[in-house]
Amino acid sequence: MKKAAAVGLVAALSLAAAGCGSDSGSDKSTVTLWMYPVIGDQAKNLAFWGKVEKDFEAKNATIDLKIDQQPWEGRQEKVTTALVSKKGFDLVVLGPDQIPQYAQQGTVEPVDDIVAPAKASFLPNSLTALTVDGKLYGVPIYQTITAPIYNKKLFAEAGVEKVPETLAELKEAAPKLAAKKVAVLDYPGKPEVSLNQSFYPILWANGGSVFAPDGKTVAFNGAEGVASLQYLLDLKAVGGLPENVASKGNDIEGGALAAGKTAMYHAATAGQVDQLATAIGAENVGVGLPLEGSKRVAFGIPGALVLAKHTEDKDAAKKVATFLSSPEVTAALAKESGFFPARTDVTVPDQSETSKEFAKALQYAFPGDTHPKARQVMGLIGPHIQAALLGKEDAKTALDAAAKEANTLLGSGG
Repeated sequence: MKKAAAVGLVAALSLAAAGCGSDSGSDKSTVTLWMYPVIGDQAKNLAFWGKVEKDFEAKNATIDLKIDQQPWEGRQEKVTTALVSKKGFDLVVLGPDQIPQYAQQGTVEPVDDIVAPAKASFLPNSLTALTVDGKLYGVPIYQTITAPIYNKKLFAEAGVEKVPETLAELKEAAPKLAAKKVAVLDYPGKPEVSLNQSFYPILWANGGSVFAPDGKTVAFNGAEGVASLQYLLDLKAVGGLPENVASKGNDIEGGALAAGKTAMYHAATAGQVDQLATAIGAENVGVGLPLEGSKRVAFGIPGALVLAKHTEDKDAAKKVATFLSSPEVTAALAKESGFFPARTDVTVPDQSETSKEFAKALQYAFPGDTHPKARQVMGLIGPHIQAALLGKEDAKTALDAAAKEANTLLGSGG
């Protein structure tokens, strides 16, 4: 009898434990998303993603969504480590210049099936930018765009009646502003600044590209590239660049543009307009179209959810991606971040006039020269451009030296 009682007790405890596991959510799938501060205000960023977590879980009781806030700094290294070690996240936000290397390595999954039901509603350029070898590797949740922002007052005081819309006009205006001790271009020459927001827009506007069409060699040291770097050196020679250009970042707050020492930043984001307006007054801030060389080009990329190959519950992760890319969530994200929806069926509530001005540049959006080693090549170019800005190398020598290093990298297979 005691034995039977003991068996019964064990059975009862087993059932209780099983019930306890179910009630405590032990049968839930956990999906971890690495998110970055796409909403500049930290408090608003945390509040927004906290609400997204709750809203998603309210509709998906069997999935525990964890949105892990990550810093922009060191993103590439951390993501690479996580994918190699097969832990850290199930979904991560990446740009199109980062995705090809992971697709090539086979550490991320195609996501065509996630986008398929609403494919016609996504911006075609966004999807094209995220496609590698005919497969889609990212679900767009926002679209960025850059455009020139400038200090109207400084141009007027220098006697420049028409704010420059082309590279030639900017160069022509440089001596006039220099006479007022103002640099016409707030160029960030610090190597840590992405070339997508410094040198590359000038290169692209002049018809150049970073890589050769076959991707096996680089092309940035061609005639267009040399002319683009020489353009910067010519501006510097007439006082058109900040004195500390070689070590300067692209921060607005506390920077030369906010201090009235420079007149225009050619590759700003919409969020930076508000920072500049706070510093110099909204009435003095202007937004222009991308500076034109042989063509107009604006750096703009989709921010996309990328699915890790090692994700255990891919169906759960795909539900998260579908929810975050929905019109409701992307509209709210666009409003809070100042970026733009990657969908055409989304209306941003209370869109600011600044955002509307930036939206005019969307037609010129270019995601950059995507390549599995794009980030590594960028890291090789930056120091040589800095050397040229410091007067240590001329334009051709600087870019040829960077190209030699880059071609060695491309040929290494590493």
